[in-house]
Amino acid sequence: MGAKREAQNPDAASQATEGVHTDFAEGMSYGDYLHLDTLLAAQVPMTGEHDELLFIVIHQVMELWLKLLNRELDTALDYVRADELQPAFKCTARINRIQEQLIQAWTVLSTMTPSDYLRFRPSLGRSSGFQSWQYRLVEFKLGAKDAVKIAPHRHRSDLAAKLDAAYRAPSLYDEALRLLARRGYPVPIEVIERDVTEPYVAHPGVEAVWEEIYRHSDQHFDLYELAEELVDLEDAFQQWRFRHMKTVERIIGMRRGTGGSAGVAYLRHALEKSFFPELWSVRTRL
Repeated sequence: MGAKREAQNPDAASQATEGVHTDFAEGMSYGDYLHLDTLLAAQVPMTGEHDELLFIVIHQVMELWLKLLNRELDTALDYVRADELQPAFKCTARINRIQEQLIQAWTVLSTMTPSDYLRFRPSLGRSSGFQSWQYRLVEFKLGAKDAVKIAPHRHRSDLAAKLDAAYRAPSLYDEALRLLARRGYPVPIEVIERDVTEPYVAHPGVEAVWEEIYRHSDQHFDLYELAEELVDLEDAFQQWRFRHMKTVERIIGMRRGTGGSAGVAYLRHALEKSFFPELWSVRTRL
């Protein structure tokens, strides 16, 4: 009977619901939980140009996604070190979904034309996306080691310490190869004991191990899945790099970046580098 009376008087039910959800004088609201006042106050254009807000929002959104990506990457590293691959795969799957969002962010920014950007570009000063310390953390954790990339952050000891720690730690690929060695695969000792602060160099012995895993995937399925998760991760990362490069080329052509970087030329060069080289080269041998 109560349900029937409510159906006959929907306004009464609506008013009751509103009474529960409209008084936040002593409770936590949606905005409180997300600190929306702080978040939405963080977009402070330096000019009155329309497209500067777009530029700021896109880069702030990317930094938020990079924060989550770094957290998932750290968790994946912990699981691989512990030989727990299934929960590591959940992390890598989430990383790939995050990368889809990062890729799409460039498509939104590419709606800005060169003339739109040039109206506020001088206000950026020496700031540049190449100074993103969270992006550098991701690169270091994936194996793109370069001590020079820590230099722009030396004025912040806290950030430099985080970057230095990732620079000196084994990358995700290093940990994957160590896992293969623990499983009894003949990963060359010089690879296992290499200086992890140096960029990884492809080794035929590592390619041979991956070939064995791919040729007998039914016997090594979790390692086969690990290989494919890493390929998915790098594939998405390279798509992100490509969209970055094409967006920069579309907006500023071959100009140098605001922070003094080579711009498009640097981004094209980055596309030639691989985090997990044998996982790509082995495909030719199968």
